[in-house]
Amino acid sequence: MLILQAAESGMCFGVRDALHALDAITDPRSVTIHGELVHNGEVLAELDRRGFHRSPEHERPVPATPAVLVTAHGISDRERTRLRLAGKTLIDTTCPLVHKAHAAAQQLQREGRRVIVIGRRDHVEVRGLVEDLRDPIVLASCAEVLSWPQRRLGVLCQTTTPVAQAEPIVAAIRARNPASDVRFVDTICSPTKARITALADLLPRIDALVVVGGRDSNNTQRLAHTASQAGVPVLHVERADELDPAWFAGHRVVGLTAGTSTLAATIVAVRERLVAIEPPVLQPGAH
Repeated sequence: MLILQAAESGMCFGVRDALHALDAITDPRSVTIHGELVHNGEVLAELDRRGFHRSPEHERPVPATPAVLVTAHGISDRERTRLRLAGKTLIDTTCPLVHKAHAAAQQLQREGRRVIVIGRRDHVEVRGLVEDLRDPIVLASCAEVLSWPQRRLGVLCQTTTPVAQAEPIVAAIRARNPASDVRFVDTICSPTKARITALADLLPRIDALVVVGGRDSNNTQRLAHTASQAGVPVLHVERADELDPAWFAGHRVVGLTAGTSTLAATIVAVRERLVAIEPPVLQPGAH
């Protein structure tokens, strides 16, 4: 079985920098991570072992610890104010590209536009983006696009939105609102674009794909979805021990990619396990 790895895959600089910031903390028990630092079970388990506290991602009570770490997904200015008024010291690991998305949303609002965010409504990054906006709209598909009364609309994206998802939604917004001035700011992050492009280059050369990353990771889910839409069988795993040799029966060229919150060591372990797998022979007539 031949293993081909995507030219771009795995951890992005935003996640890497956030993990480095945690490594510098000498007293983990004095810090609460505000939600999930990354959507990666292995990383979260390690942080728990080190003694960090974690707030539930979607409830976010005021932590009891004196310091609160803002995750790479970011939070709203409203939430920052709430935490500071509670006397908390903030350790900010927000990805710089998420900061740029926040700045873009605020600029569109200052221009008098109703702001539309393309992304997952339940995602923590989107929550942070919209909490500081007046009457925002969140869309995940063309089917959700309406004709709105506002004559000035501003559109941006959750940073991990695939270009192939965003472009038709922006086109639909323009088509359903022909009298409106629609301004689109591209806030899709470069690592997301690079990984999707690398996957597109890989897909014609493989007959199956293994995607490594957290099951709650938006960009990892998008990698798997992209391959499925192209008709390539996909196995999404978080760890090497989830690989089932039987799944690879009949596959001779298997691709490998990983989401932006996946540790390099995890990718290496999955690749080594794949190399060691000798898929069972698919019997004639078997399904």
